[in-house]
Amino acid sequence: MSATLQDELHQRRPFQSLEEEAALNLYRTTSLLADMFEVFYRQHGLTATQYNVLRILRGAGEAGLGRNDIRERLVGRMPDVTRLLDKMEEAGLVQRERSHVDRRCVPTVLTPKGRALVDELDEPVAALQHRQLGHLTPGQLHTLIETLTLIRLQVVQD
Repeated sequence: MSATLQDELHQRRPFQSLEEEAALNLYRTTSLLADMFEVFYRQHGLTATQYNVLRILRGAGEAGLGRNDIRERLVGRMPDVTRLLDKMEEAGLVQRERSHVDRRCVPTVLTPKGRALVDELDEPVAALQHRQLGHLTPGQLHTLIETLTLIRLQVVQD
């Protein structure tokens, strides 16, 4: 395994700035972590976004959530949540039902199949996260979380 990103990328020239090196390190690391999860989710017939929706809806409880509320809570951007929910409904993971109180509201809830799947994946997901990050100390993890939060807050403000 290469010691630095520059070695990993077989880059001969130094990075133009520390910001460039940090940004590319972040992107490369995120891609590697995401690739591992994509393979994992695919083995269970899901995408990362679909798994995210299952977790969001489990947290929402029996009342479920509307499409826009789901979109706002997703970890990554997803422009076409309606199509995503259509596919998940076809797979029997979620169910949408128009509200009797407000006909404009169409909450999405987990089906028993969707709930069973997300519950079943709790331990394997935790194990994969531990494989990816468990070698870091709690202090390193706290520093990573704080640093990423600072970056994200700045990006949101811009």
